[in-house]
Formats: sequence, C-alpha cells, structure tokens
Amino acid sequence: MRIATWNVNSITARLPRLLAWLESSGTDVLCLQEAKVAEEQFPFEQLRELGYESAVHATGRWNGVAVLSRVGLEDVVKGLPGDPGFDGVVEPRAISATCGPVRLWSVYVPNGREVEHPHYAYKLQWFEALKAAVAGDAGGSRPFAVLGDYNVAPTDDDVYDVAVFENSTHVTPAERAALASLRETGLSDVVPRPLKYEHPFTYWDYRQLCFPKNRGMRIDLVYGNEPFATAVKDAYVDREERKGKGASDHAPVVVDLNV
Repeated sequence: MRIATWNVNSITARLPRLLAWLESSGTDVLCLQEAKVAEEQFPFEQLRELGYESAVHATGRWNGVAVLSRVGLEDVVKGLPGDPGFDGVVEPRAISATCGPVRLWSVYVPNGREVEHPHYAYKLQWFEALKAAVAGDAGGSRPFAVLGDYNVAPTDDDVYDVAVFENSTHVTPAERAALASLRETGLSDVVPRPLKYEHPFTYWDYRQLCFPKNRGMRIDLVYGNEPFATAVKDAYVDREERKGKGASDHAPVVVDLNV
C-alpha cells in the first residue's frame, strides 16, 4: 500500500500535475494540504475518473485539506475537537479517514508567521488540540499516521542553514517541543534519514533560486504509531515533482507499507 502527503499549494493551479502524478506514482492514498478552494469547487469528478474517492475539509481561498483514496474512505472526521481557531475563525486544517486497513489524518499546521505574532501562539495551541485528537489512535493496535505540512523542522539538520532561521518560526524550541509532545502519544517519524541524498528537504521557497540551490526545509512529515512504523518498507521524497513549470513549492512524501 502506497501512502503519500503533499502540500499542493492550490489544487486548482496544480490539478494537471496532481492527476498526472497520481497516475504515474501508483499512490493508493494521498493526504493533501492547501487545497485553497471551497469544497464545492473541489475536483471530485476528475479524481473519481482515476478511481479516487475524496474527503474534503475546505472553505475558500486559504488552507483546506483532503484525503484521496482508491482503497476505501470511511469514518471521515473534519476538523479537530477543541480547535482553538484564529481571530474568531476555525480554519479547515485537519481531516481524518479510514482507508482500508489504516487510519490517517491529513493536517496543515498553522504557519505561526512571526514569534511575536498571535498566529504563533495559535500554532502552539493548535498542536495541543491535535495531540488530544490523535492520542487514542496513536496508542492503538491499528496502523495509524498523521501526515502533512507541520510547518516545523524537527532538527537543525532539517533546514539548509539554521543560522538563516535565527529568531524565526519553524525552528524555535517551543515548536519543536510541540512536535516532541505529539510523538509522546506513541508516534514516530517513519521517513528515515539519510535517504538517497544528504538532506531530504520537502519545501523550497519559490524565490532566490532556493530549489536549484537546495536551500530547503523538511517540514512535511509522516508520524506513525508502532503498527504503522513496523509496516513501512520504503519511504522517499519525490523531488522530481518539485521541478519544472507550475510545481508546488512542496514535494510529495511517499511511504510504502506492507499491510
């Protein structure tokens, strides 16, 4: 079974590439982030023609998450219980579903913007809500994983130059502590390092030739419980999908399971 996570940075802009990638990659389940459309604008039919059912939590031009599956899609839950919301709005940042033998969450963690910004406090509160939401499944016997754009680089090795990020979000002790606290529910990072290259980054800014210069970050993560991690037989970042015209600024992260 092949499972992937991908921040597409607008499914409307990325649809031709998404459809082509699904056909060529053999992915069974895709956790998608930053759909940036209202649910009624989601391309359900085009995906259905490829054999994928879609569970979508999206409300407009920002955020939006989905799970696409060709192995079943049941028990869909949209949003987090206890979601703190930001500026009075509960944003569409999490969705979960059972796909065949596995239970999955697709998450788009708040960016945080700047350390002194209210969005940063919201990010840490959102992590607490996520931890509470997944704790039961994380400790269970069924393969379970939380996939998505976490907007946190777990270690200094997960950014191209940590000095560049001094006093910035994505690398602060509080954000990394929130990740560690999430792992304490029974989850672990199932994508090994190193992979086929020294730094398996997943995100590169569009500006300043960051991708050609490999000035990236590893912020798209797959955290699985013990039954999920035990079933992993391979994992990789599909850097090829970051290349060329019309690419997302994130690459898909792919995990193969023996389930």
